[in-house]
Amino acid sequence: MKAYRLIVSGAICCLLLSACVSTTTGSITEPRADTADAAELNYQLGARYYQSGSYDLARDRLMLATELDPKMAIAYSTLALTYEKLDNERLATEAYETAVRVAPRNFDVQNAYAVFLCRRGDYSKAQKHFDKAISQAENDNAELTMTNAGMCMMQQPDNVTAEKYFRAALDRRPNHVEALLQLCLLKYSQEDYLGARAFLQRLMATGTRTAGVLYLASKIEDMLGNDRGRTEFEDQLIREYPTSPEARKVLGSG
Repeated sequence: MKAYRLIVSGAICCLLLSACVSTTTGSITEPRADTADAAELNYQLGARYYQSGSYDLARDRLMLATELDPKMAIAYSTLALTYEKLDNERLATEAYETAVRVAPRNFDVQNAYAVFLCRRGDYSKAQKHFDKAISQAENDNAELTMTNAGMCMMQQPDNVTAEKYFRAALDRRPNHVEALLQLCLLKYSQEDYLGARAFLQRLMATGTRTAGVLYLASKIEDMLGNDRGRTEFEDQLIREYPTSPEARKVLGSG
């Protein structure tokens, strides 16, 4: 069973738009006398354009923001995301590298660049930037970065290192859902079905019982030869998520 997709650098964009600004589709306005305020305004507008899918407009605003404030790391990171959407890997790389250069201690910026590197298959360099993000004392959500790093290592694949990252995430937050799920998937892929069951039980104890989780639970019980357990999870899946793709798989196989 394949690992879920890496948690993408949307963390950068989740931090955007702390202020309410109006957007227009006209030409870029002249910078205000207060350059810092003008840079922030253009960054906010660029972020809104990015989130709405207007990538050309986002690029123009974000480029202006970086010209007004060459040290605005988050503007460079969002610009990099924009270049990715515009299928310009070279400029995306340049923007990410500028972001980490101007703000080497910004863990969100480091994480975003690491995710980008992982998608490109540069796992060794990605790991270095994940580790830089994890090492920052200000990173109160380091378990998220650790989980990202583990998922990246699974793609390499380096399951030993991946498991270390997932377990480190659980050391910080024992009920971290994504780390529990990824460890379950990792154990399943290694045919350690008892280990997979143990992590899935911890996951379900958090209240997470999605269609995917119930389907995975049924598959684990099936691999363990527990027909009763498999049937119970399949029945719950069909009862609670009757229209889900997972339920259709169960019904189809029946």
